[in-house]
Amino acid sequence: MTQIKLMHAKLHRVRVTEANVNYVGSITIDQDLMDKVGILPLEEVDVINLNNGKRWSTYAIAGKAGEGGICPNGGAALLCKPGDILIIIAYEFRDRAAVMRDGHQARVVVADEQNHCLEFMEQNLIPQGDRLDFQSSSY
Repeated sequence: MTQIKLMHAKLHRVRVTEANVNYVGSITIDQDLMDKVGILPLEEVDVINLNNGKRWSTYAIAGKAGEGGICPNGGAALLCKPGDILIIIAYEFRDRAAVMRDGHQARVVVADEQNHCLEFMEQNLIPQGDRLDFQSSSY
């Protein structure tokens, strides 16, 4: 059984609303955004800052729903500032043979300037014999 790591959730172009160096680690993410793409509290995420190219891994914690809050905490607060644009990605390990047989789906939110859902996408890997086709649908 060969395990592969695939993206299952992405928050694209969310904006930092606060950076709190005095909190113990993590990144606080609006609960509505987490729910929309399926990121769980305490799940590991990669964070990419599009303003300066810095990239780090941390874990997600839920912020207040509907407020659009995105707050890197602890040392990560030194890697960004309010207004910076981030990409937050969560992955899952899947059995390669199962993906080839059953496919895979990732959920993506493209955020507006207030960190609300501007566009929702499902990105799918569709089995086609011995390969996978990539399909993306926007809602």
